Amino acid sequence: MEALKKSDYYFELPEELIAQDPVEDRSSSRLLVADKHTGEIRHRIFRDITEYLRPGDCLVLNNTRVIPARLIGERLIDYSAVKPGFAPGAEGAQIELLLLKRREKDVWETLAKPGKKAKPGTIISFGGGKLIGTVIEVLQDGNRLVRFSYDGIFEEVLDALGQMPLPPYITHKLQDKNRYQTVYAKYDGSAAAPTAGLHFTPELLRQIESMGVTIATVTLHVGLGTFRPVKEENILEHHMHTESYQVLPEEAEKINRTKKAGGRVICVGTTSCRTVESAADENGVLHAGEGDTDIFIYPGYRFKILDCLITNFHLPESTLLMLVSALAGRENVLRIYEEAIKERYRFFSFGDACFFTDLTERE
Repeated sequence: MEALKKSDYYFELPEELIAQDPVEDRSSSRLLVADKHTGEIRHRIFRDITEYLRPGDCLVLNNTRVIPARLIGERLIDYSAVKPGFAPGAEGAQIELLLLKRREKDVWETLAKPGKKAKPGTIISFGGGKLIGTVIEVLQDGNRLVRFSYDGIFEEVLDALGQMPLPPYITHKLQDKNRYQTVYAKYDGSAAAPTAGLHFTPELLRQIESMGVTIATVTLHVGLGTFRPVKEENILEHHMHTESYQVLPEEAEKINRTKKAGGRVICVGTTSCRTVESAADENGVLHAGEGDTDIFIYPGYRFKILDCLITNFHLPESTLLMLVSALAGRENVLRIYEEAIKERYRFFSFGDACFFTDLTERE
């Protein structure tokens, strides 16, 4: 019987191993290479990943771009003459908005803190009136729909006023916004980075391509639900968050061609994995298109596309740890994590990487 209890995925993690800052050189983070069948381990540096890739492999990257989705503003008390650029004379409580999903051009679904200060009709000023938000509806789950008004281009205003929405376990302030962004980030829409991709540099990607490895891209906009803890002891009762994805025809073709030729599909990160597994049919064919996915991958799942996975080290009892356990076996994964802790690997978003592969087939 597969392990379906949340407590089956618990491990003790020393707090000092939670990485607070990114390493200076992306590709110099550490890499733990693990055989997905036997759990055999090698300790390397991330740029050494080239030694474990083969011509004919396909590397799948998630090219979503994190938006500076955290806005801190003040509730307006004096609503007279509210318009973009209006500097209010009287301001009330501080309100923080986290942009989750664009619903219309200037209407966003947001998470508001404190929620009780963000009732329908509340007007919030950001950056001394450079951006004005009006709460228009409270949704069933407590999120707020907010309509924004501003002068100019929304993305430029947001870039000037917003902060990167770092995960709750990172307490240090990020000095360079780009360090929470992959070098291949392209399409705006994520509230969190696909962090396994943070280890790649343009030079390393060029080197990988020159080896005869195909690079394919998919897009999955990462939501904050990725950090939502599993509360139910029976993991089957956990409801996964929904995220939107897109697979372009030419990218699906690259991945299907690799599978057909007997090459390995190596997903960079759990988000790339969830995208290709969501867009594949039961025969293991990847279909182009876009949609929403709430796929939950845990032990017992049969992978249709993914062969190997590059990922960071995840939280105890998290859905991400369960996904990795579906690929490499829970006992193997917990033993690998035990070794990583002993060897002082850095965990979570700014931490080190783990490559679940097939070492025996290589040698």
